[in-house]
Amino acid sequence: MNREAINKFCATLPGAELSAPFGPGHDIWKIGGKIFAAIGAEGRGVSVKCADIDTAEMLRETGTFEKAPYFHRSWVLMPFGTTAPDETEHRITVSYDLIRASLTKKLQASFPPRS
Repeated sequence: MNREAINKFCATLPGAELSAPFGPGHDIWKIGGKIFAAIGAEGRGVSVKCADIDTAEMLRETGTFEKAPYFHRSWVLMPFGTTAPDETEHRITVSYDLIRASLTKKLQASFPPRS
């Protein structure tokens, strides 16, 4: 998947908002003000959160994922064109669900359910 396809997919997630807090060229997707997916200005791929550091390390060991620059070790970078579209969508959805679950119950309830 490329930047356009990823942005199109992220836009379908309930409550997802596109922002550019780091300046032009950065596509930062948030839910409740917290980042769940990020595409840097250099456009190498999309960074997403994993459930924990061990999961992120396991994914990096496959050789397909990389350490996400500027993010915690529980984040990975999926370079464009290295993962199948369904895997990319799955990883974005996992990241979205993790971030959404970390929000307050009141804020979570303010978003439509994810189908």
